[in-house]
Amino acid sequence: MGSNNAEDHVFGTRVLPVTTTDLGHFENQDTLEKWILPTAGLESLEEAASHLKHTSIPVGFPTETVYGLGADATRSDAVTGIYKAKGRPSDNPLIIHVCDLTMLGSLLSSPSPGHSSAVDPVPEIYKPLIKAFWPGPLTILLPNPEPSKLAPEVTAGLSSFGLRMPSSPLALSLIQLAGVPLAAPSANASTKPSPTTAQHVLHDLDGTIEIILDGGPCQVGVESTVVDGLCDPPVVLRPGGVSIDRIRECKGWGDVVKGYKDASEVGNQAPRAPGMKYKHYSPKAKVVLFEASPQSPSILGIPTEAWKIMSALAKKTDHMGYESMEKTPLIGIVSTRHWPVTGGFEGVKWGWDNEEGVTKIIRRRPLDASSNLQMKRGEFWRGVSFPESGELPSDTDVHIADIVTVSLGNETKDIAHGLFSALRELDQRGVDVIYVEGIEDEGDIAAAVMNRLRKAASIIERVHT
Repeated sequence: MGSNNAEDHVFGTRVLPVTTTDLGHFENQDTLEKWILPTAGLESLEEAASHLKHTSIPVGFPTETVYGLGADATRSDAVTGIYKAKGRPSDNPLIIHVCDLTMLGSLLSSPSPGHSSAVDPVPEIYKPLIKAFWPGPLTILLPNPEPSKLAPEVTAGLSSFGLRMPSSPLALSLIQLAGVPLAAPSANASTKPSPTTAQHVLHDLDGTIEIILDGGPCQVGVESTVVDGLCDPPVVLRPGGVSIDRIRECKGWGDVVKGYKDASEVGNQAPRAPGMKYKHYSPKAKVVLFEASPQSPSILGIPTEAWKIMSALAKKTDHMGYESMEKTPLIGIVSTRHWPVTGGFEGVKWGWDNEEGVTKIIRRRPLDASSNLQMKRGEFWRGVSFPESGELPSDTDVHIADIVTVSLGNETKDIAHGLFSALRELDQRGVDVIYVEGIEDEGDIAAAVMNRLRKAASIIERVHT
């Protein structure tokens, strides 16, 4: 049975399936003024909305970007429930989600005497972005009215707050049924990879929340882009589902600049927007990111890494803790555009103590993955030579490590869609180190992919010719 208080409780978390065929529509798609609910099929959403209205325990739900952890943005106890469930520092602000422009106008309208409700409270600078990208993966920074209808915990002490209108009909109908804007960061344990399926949410938050709405996998796979149009020039504070190039095409945004490498990411300043300050999106395993330019594919760094691993396991050098591992290491490889599936670990020449030879990946077999990823597991060996069959020629050859490979493909949208799932799958399989092939972070949502990977990485290797 539900509780009104999340304090020190362990809940029986339920995953409620939602049919996503007809979940509502805008009365007028051009104006986005009013979201209209369907007449049937809302049982799971109505239960979740009632939970949001009457308890302080957040609800997991899907958006087009990632799964969110939603709570009533106007109640302090509800917003505090988000921080508690995620284990997230309370100085990290939260993004507000609305179902239509009517809800946004109500949130921004000041209740003070003499205020005219006929005045549009949305700053003019954002009108072109709203027309071009809403509903969708774009968050805008807005001034927080005085007095504010938002719980103070939402803004983490800032004078502005981030807000967006998701394109997921499920999310829009949940917000409409709840009757309030929802504060909703990603529905993962703080610092862990963002969830793109209901099972990801359950893995992280089982026992800390009561309800997860399962609307299937998310379509975008990375969070929303966050922009600040209240300053001059306007700034992209976090890269995401809308590229800076597309934003620059909008009136008033031609001179927008990147602001997601400012001091608040690495210093003690309060973050200007969600996702800027802490080491987000990170699995338990060490992550080694290989960056490269188009003229210098990152495959060049891998043979050296393979040699370092072999040398450390042979107790000849120290490298990333391999020298002290008592069991056979389990290595994860995430390949994108240039790497072969095995990441270049195969065919590496080695030699010491009057011995020399090559490496080979053998006994590769497909693995079942919960997120439709192309995954295989194999064995990484070094030896003098290997026959084409892949069988080991002698007892003198050495089993270096087991390897789990994930191929995300060449397309940026596929890489973005599969990135968090790949990190989660590898983490859940207990890998010790994950090697990731980066992509050029120009155009489309590639900047968002690389931003998340840099936050996840323990080590970043930049390859140069």
